[in-house]
Amino acid sequence: MSEQTVPEDEQPESAAADELAFDVDDLPGGALAALEAVLMVADEPIPAVRLATVLALPTARVESLLDELAREYRGETGGRPRGFEVRRAGDGWRVYSAPVYADVVGRFVLEGQTARLTQAALETLAVIAYRQPVTRGQVSAVRGVNVDGVVRTLTTRGLVAEVGTDPSSGAVLYQTTGYFLERMGLSSLDEMPPLAPYLPDIDSFEGVDQAIGDSR
Repeated sequence: MSEQTVPEDEQPESAAADELAFDVDDLPGGALAALEAVLMVADEPIPAVRLATVLALPTARVESLLDELAREYRGETGGRPRGFEVRRAGDGWRVYSAPVYADVVGRFVLEGQTARLTQAALETLAVIAYRQPVTRGQVSAVRGVNVDGVVRTLTTRGLVAEVGTDPSSGAVLYQTTGYFLERMGLSSLDEMPPLAPYLPDIDSFEGVDQAIGDSR
């Protein structure tokens, strides 16, 4: 009898688990907790297939785990409803605050708007403003430090926004918003002081996004 090929999505879980030095099912809380840990550090929706690759699990099982987490957070499995939920956004999954708490979360976010921007935030904002559209990796290369947290702060405050992805690396591109112009008292970016010549050319940082994994 000839040996039959088993479709990839029907291969035993152990085959995928062999890709890691350990099995996520052996971790405290098992695969469900491991998936939860990954989702908690994701700052953008992650496709189930990518989560499956990270956890070395079949995609079908990861999708089942995602559904289980979603039901658990809604309180459908016996526990209390959580203040957050995991849901699909586009072609990926991410943890969000539950919509029912939007007023509370909004109050917290707006309260933070009154705080002054840190020096790091101002420097990051300047790089984005003068070199937009630009990726986080490119901004990090200009400043010499990781800017992920700062960019999230600027995005939360409405000063910068995502405007697509870089065609060569797939990394998210950022640019300033109309609110940025309003806060700066400008009618257009052309009115900004001529600082750009003193900043490095973004093209000189080609490939930096792939190096740090800054892509969807």
